[in-house]
Amino acid sequence: MEKNSILVVVVVCLALAVGSAAQSASNVRATYNNYNPETIGWNYFTASVYCATWDGNKPLSYRQQYGWTAFCGPAGPTGQASCGRCLRVTNMATGAAVTVRIVDQCSNGGLDLDVNMFNQIDTNGIGNAQGHLQVNYQFVNC
Repeated sequence: MEKNSILVVVVVCLALAVGSAAQSASNVRATYNNYNPETIGWNYFTASVYCATWDGNKPLSYRQQYGWTAFCGPAGPTGQASCGRCLRVTNMATGAAVTVRIVDQCSNGGLDLDVNMFNQIDTNGIGNAQGHLQVNYQFVNC
């Protein structure tokens, strides 16, 4: 019986380690979207974001705590499971970083940052010039 308990603990630890490793990605393409939450009162329904169904009625303090992003990255939860999660996004070229909340889905295989968040990490202007940035992201606690 003791061997079975140890085996269960080992399996659980391995599963947690694998899950943690899948919570970040490097060299991901980030584009920008004109959500402009400040001009629409941080309203998920007005922005027609995917996560409005689950998070649209959360308090304003929650909705405006972080900048917004759509998420379709190569690692991490998808669909409803990604809604409300936060990412630490870092521009690979400059090291500039920002924390954003996932409010939407996308189909570009990376991130679609609110233009204000994109501009915060595009400190050398190359992202605007080429229409995208290469970033790293990591899921973080909100």
